[in-house]
Amino acid sequence: MTPSAPRSVAEYLESLRIELQGADPALIQDALYDAEEHLRAELAQSVESDESRVLETIINSYGSPDEVADAYRANEVRVQAALQTPRPGPRQSALGRFFGVYRDPHSYLALLYLLLAMFTGVFYFTFAVTGISLSIGLAVLIIGIPFFILFIGTARVLALAEGRLVESMLGTRMPRRPPYPDSQTPWPKRVLEMLKDSRTWGTLLYFVLMLPLGIFYFVFAVAGVVTSFAIFLAPLLLLAYHFGLVEIDGIVHTPHVLLLPLISLLGLVLLTLTMHLARGLGYLHGQLAKSLLVRPARKD
Repeated sequence: MTPSAPRSVAEYLESLRIELQGADPALIQDALYDAEEHLRAELAQSVESDESRVLETIINSYGSPDEVADAYRANEVRVQAALQTPRPGPRQSALGRFFGVYRDPHSYLALLYLLLAMFTGVFYFTFAVTGISLSIGLAVLIIGIPFFILFIGTARVLALAEGRLVESMLGTRMPRRPPYPDSQTPWPKRVLEMLKDSRTWGTLLYFVLMLPLGIFYFVFAVAGVVTSFAIFLAPLLLLAYHFGLVEIDGIVHTPHVLLLPLISLLGLVLLTLTMHLARGLGYLHGQLAKSLLVRPARKD
């Protein structure tokens, strides 16, 4: 082992973190989890007491930090290219770019996420508020600390699941691995580290924010789509009424027949704007999720 080679798992992870500087924080979290899981599993199977010697053998097969970092960057490019939903080709005209949103699958996925956000938001908000309240209330009892650890652990599992939903529907790269659980650390120190971890409070803040955001997203999506279709279909309904195909109670004021296509066009334009705004909101929400649910990469 060279003098600069890592002599412990902690040194290896720190070297890997430095080699991955500038990469996506979600990628860094995944790489650190995989590396620590592999190294500790190999060390646990070794009977030798000298960690540095065992680590040297493991690194020879697993790879040095710079080699692992290069492999993760290269693999990330291939995976993202394979998972990326094909986007429509670029349009030259302004109208082509405007109405090209209907050919982009990301627009429909973003709109679907906005519709689901209210239901997930209610669940996340209820979970966070209930867990925080019970943690504070039980703090004076012996059961308070185990309950808090269970609450935070469950929150991190939910954050990981939400990240997978955000990545698959909004296209924002999110972690696919949680931070590696260090079972060797005494539980008082683990509780302290959870309290000091910004991701703990970022996750809870995200869950609380999801209720107002989810309501706003749902109202926007439903109102935009329903209003657009109502305006688009209104001329057809008026024509059907004019020819006696449908009956409408009350007095119906029918605009000039030449205005009916313009009304439908207005509905189509409004629906297109809704799709563009839904995709924009999906992008902004993905950045919010990344900033609150992903452990930020340290800058050395």
